[in-house]
Amino acid sequence: MKLPNLSDAVSTQARLRPHQVAVQDSITALTYAELDLRGTKVANALLELGLREGDRVGVLAKNAAAWLELYVALARAGLVVVPINFRLSHQEVGYILKDSGAKALLAQHTFIPLAEQAVDEKAGMHKIVLDGDKSPGWLPYTGLIDAGKAARGGRPAPRHDVAALMYTSGTTGSPKGVIRSHQGSTLMAMATAVEMGFTQRDRALIVMPLCHANSLYFSHTFLHLGATCVIDDSKSFDPQHLLRLLSSHEITFTSLVPTHFVMLLSLPEAIAKTHDVSAVSKLMVSSAPIRKETKRQILEFFPNGQLHELYGSTEAGWVTLLRPSEQIEHIGSIGREWAFSGPIKVLDDAKQEVPDGVVGEIFSNTAYAFDGYWRLPDKTDEAMHGAWCSVGDMGYRDPQGYLHLVDRKSNMIISGGENIYPSEVEGVLCAHESVQDAAVVGVPDDKWGEAVYAFVVFKGNRSMAANELSDWCATQLARFKVPRYFAFIAADQIPRNATGKVLHRELRKRAQQHLAEGKVN
Repeated sequence: MKLPNLSDAVSTQARLRPHQVAVQDSITALTYAELDLRGTKVANALLELGLREGDRVGVLAKNAAAWLELYVALARAGLVVVPINFRLSHQEVGYILKDSGAKALLAQHTFIPLAEQAVDEKAGMHKIVLDGDKSPGWLPYTGLIDAGKAARGGRPAPRHDVAALMYTSGTTGSPKGVIRSHQGSTLMAMATAVEMGFTQRDRALIVMPLCHANSLYFSHTFLHLGATCVIDDSKSFDPQHLLRLLSSHEITFTSLVPTHFVMLLSLPEAIAKTHDVSAVSKLMVSSAPIRKETKRQILEFFPNGQLHELYGSTEAGWVTLLRPSEQIEHIGSIGREWAFSGPIKVLDDAKQEVPDGVVGEIFSNTAYAFDGYWRLPDKTDEAMHGAWCSVGDMGYRDPQGYLHLVDRKSNMIISGGENIYPSEVEGVLCAHESVQDAAVVGVPDDKWGEAVYAFVVFKGNRSMAANELSDWCATQLARFKVPRYFAFIAADQIPRNATGKVLHRELRKRAQQHLAEGKVN
């Protein structure tokens, strides 16, 4: 028997525990029986539109129960999902739709203006609105469900194994379509359940966008197990609302970025104490380093919670895990290999392993890695070294075997013959009490080859002069690492509700744009 995909898993759970709630948001709650039925009806309706096995289908939406319904339906129909980040511009959305060759697009009503700008009408793409009022030229999703046949019929199971094309976002170049397989998704769900001890009794709160790898991989794990996924479908992150969800749904697990935890810990004690979070037994933090004191505060806030940190990528899946017993002793580390993983290699430019403590490129060997980049064989070859996969992250292994992340290889600045990793400088800048976030890039310099350019956002109404911040940096860093050029942006000019990785990515894009336009000063 082949490994069951998400569609198979939901069918199994619908048979074993039909009345168990599978997924719910603030509007909808679906049992496994209902999720299974709706998945079949949507799959049949899409095929009735003329879509064929292997066709790509874009999804443009914020978090909602419909995401998981679509993941089931598309797997059942043999269609390939193309999750699209709703924060992208219409040019970026248009590129993804064209590059993937999407034959259909499902979008929430609020994103129809963005989609209309992105869609090439000559492509003859089916357009389906997931919610809200009817819109000219768009089919209503509810009508699709109503029209879909409830029977699986005699249609054979899909023959191919491609589950998704997940487009990576970057600061330079066009995004690349990461080919993810059903087999890889199932193996990752198994590895996650084994490593973290999840069962059908778990209740997971999905906070991060379901168009991203983190929430996609975790939600699939819980559906494979027959557990419950509660979707935070609020318009923007609200720590008090998060507390209410954790308490009212007796959540046992959630995955957050450090910024979420910091905002949660900043709530007044009077508010925090009114919510019971004793059911939370496991917590995940990812996407950025987290400080020792913050870790201690998290564990105090969640008295029954065990903290995990992960490092991974869309391409490789889960790569390393820092387990609960290792959190304080190995602060700053990204941990060691996950289940179903071969040994990680840290390689130099000649693809030779470097000694412990020396920075090199991190190559992982997992059972659930991607199947290459869509229509980019050269980029796929660059990412692979035999069975090992890299996304260009640089790091080192300490004497105890724990990995430490430094930066992206493509971000490295060479100044005065020294390798400078922007994350080192950004970490120092962000330690200043007035700085909310900073992005660092290299700029051409006659003397140094490259000089450090910092793009800084201050907290609230705070500000300081470039020379003042540079002098402060000089006390923290060696001379060659001190930023010589600065650009500042007011906190109220950054994208609304941008935090953590999203804010940092926006800053880096703006820094690169300033550099390209010659605005460095």
